[in-house]
Amino acid sequence: MDQTESFLKTLTETDGVSGYETEIRALLLQYMEPLGTVIQDKLGSLICKKGSDGPKVMLAGHMDEIGFMVSHISKDGFLKFQQLGGWWDQVLLGHRVVIKTRDGGVVGVIGAKPPHLLPANERKKVLEKKDMYIDIGASSRGEVSIIGVRVGDPVVPQSEFVVLAGGKTYLSKAFDNRIGCAAVIDVLRRYQEEEHPNQIYGVQTVMEEVGVRGATTSVRAVDPDIAIVIESDIAGDVPGIDDTVSDVKLGGGPSIVLYDVRMIPNIKLRDLLIDTAASLDIPLQFSVMPGGSTDGAAIHLHGTGVPTIVVGVPARHIHSHGSIIHRDDYDRAVQLITAVVAKLDRATVDDLTK
Repeated sequence: MDQTESFLKTLTETDGVSGYETEIRALLLQYMEPLGTVIQDKLGSLICKKGSDGPKVMLAGHMDEIGFMVSHISKDGFLKFQQLGGWWDQVLLGHRVVIKTRDGGVVGVIGAKPPHLLPANERKKVLEKKDMYIDIGASSRGEVSIIGVRVGDPVVPQSEFVVLAGGKTYLSKAFDNRIGCAAVIDVLRRYQEEEHPNQIYGVQTVMEEVGVRGATTSVRAVDPDIAIVIESDIAGDVPGIDDTVSDVKLGGGPSIVLYDVRMIPNIKLRDLLIDTAASLDIPLQFSVMPGGSTDGAAIHLHGTGVPTIVVGVPARHIHSHGSIIHRDDYDRAVQLITAVVAKLDRATVDDLTK
């Protein structure tokens, strides 16, 4: 593995579901401390400041991944769970998970009634999460207690980072949104040597998947003049998706989110990214999300408003045990954001809202 592959592997394989980000936060802190002055807000988001003059530029990625929480333990030793973030029912059954207890990880599998024992009219129905459970191989509530699992313990998908055939596509859990966390750090790294006409705030937020909570508090701590949110975007290059719905493809370059249900980007900032990408021969894709939102929802409404845009790295199969990204899209996203940050002097930032 090269340095970037190793970096992404470490970030995605480290656990941290919404509200339980202790492990991933500790790792991100190690990466960020050499890059600037780091503080933590009271919800747990990390803020790394670099520079002392000029407009405040907030680069935001969220550290939390989707997962579950143990909500009930049956007398027979099966675990019921509460989802943390959005999960489709049909991607859950048969997948392995890890319950993060005080004493370490406990492996289990998501199960339900065996189809062999269901009447014919029920076999074709999509099973709902409320009818599923996690099986850790126990036979009683007492045995679960001895194993160390408690109600309230977080549950994470068990999924390793894999470099796929061809060498440029990667499969792993948590690309939503460790890819954004990685990009924030890599942009900060590029400015270790280069000058920038602003103050850069690299922010790793918590609890995005349960209502952009970390962005809501961290934006108050930064009070930015402008913000770039870095996210995994939804790739539409899979069977069943018409290109009129999404023509975002792996390997087609980073994307700009033109619309989501809670934010429309600043138009002048959008055009600045488009023009910068063209000047660098970076292919750019455009995305519309009628059914989702990002940390930009909270950030752009801070104070009297913050010019904000979302730059995406396309990913297939997000909100599942394994999503797929393309290395070129990631590298180009970092290149583009780095170049745009270099242009964000006071005059440019002030002009965005004129």
